[in-house]
Amino acid sequence: MTLSIPTLRLAARFSLRPALAAGAVLLASQAFAEAPLPPSKPSVAETAASPAQAPAAAKAQGSNPRLASLKDDAPAKDYFGAMKTPAALQARAIGSYAKGCLSGGNALPVNGPTWQVMRLSRNRNWGHPDLIRFLEDLAADAPSQGWRGLLVGDLAQPRGGPMTSGHASHQIGLDADIWLTEMPNRTLTREERENISAVSMLKGPIDVTGADRSVDPKKWSDSRARLIRSAASDPRVARIFVNPAIKQALCKFETGKNRDWLRKVRPWWGHDYHFHVRLACPAGSEGCKDQDTPPPGDGCGKELTWWLSDEPWVPKKPSKPEKVVKKKPMALAALPPSCKQVLTAQ
Repeated sequence: MTLSIPTLRLAARFSLRPALAAGAVLLASQAFAEAPLPPSKPSVAETAASPAQAPAAAKAQGSNPRLASLKDDAPAKDYFGAMKTPAALQARAIGSYAKGCLSGGNALPVNGPTWQVMRLSRNRNWGHPDLIRFLEDLAADAPSQGWRGLLVGDLAQPRGGPMTSGHASHQIGLDADIWLTEMPNRTLTREERENISAVSMLKGPIDVTGADRSVDPKKWSDSRARLIRSAASDPRVARIFVNPAIKQALCKFETGKNRDWLRKVRPWWGHDYHFHVRLACPAGSEGCKDQDTPPPGDGCGKELTWWLSDEPWVPKKPSKPEKVVKKKPMALAALPPSCKQVLTAQ
């Protein structure tokens, strides 16, 4: 995967030029082979009972007349964004994090003993059963880390696939956004879940020359660091994406000998008010494509120094006017063939 999607869209958000310097692109691509975009506000269904997983062999394309109605050149997001229920097939994460789909997905209930799901209007609380179990486990562990409970953002759509807005990844049911705002000691109303804003951990703007790109000590806390460490220490987790300022805070936080978990925590644009957890491909998910493992080391050295410099953030004046080319949405044909069966399954 190239960096064209996150670079172009994130350029608009942070007033960056679409083309980063060649060295910057190389370093960024090493940090994040398939990048998520800074998410729009997450959501879920109001009532979300986990569906029964009914293992079933996918029908051959020629035997399902509904497959004929799918157009290969149509935007995949239009098909997958319209799905309101999961595909009653064997649980599988199909394809790659930014080019795939999900069969046999489960829903994370909107309320749990130590979690609440935010933004109930977008129906994005679906994931591979392994992701749902991971979130329940992390939420159960949160109080022992000094954290009352999780406010959970986007997972995936019921059948995964490209989203209608907000993310390039989150397509195969193995990604989840967790707010860096602690769950309150009461159940939030639907209206509150739609309107409460997550809080950035940064001191201030980071897209100006010489900005202080660090966390605000009035907002950041060791309990947040412990929660992220708990998530990163789970063997199911492949990566966690955070703002570079948060990565810096985590590097300073860990004073013990075990710094292995920091290798999984990768800096990326956005992610200042939440952290993004990505699981590795589960066993049995035929066709699921893992990312390459992160580079060796804790990631607290030269790579992080670059992320905290002006280069990734401060707009550069172009030598000549740049032509902005609008990227076409991902076509259905770009996804693995199995995703058509996922769309047409009951």
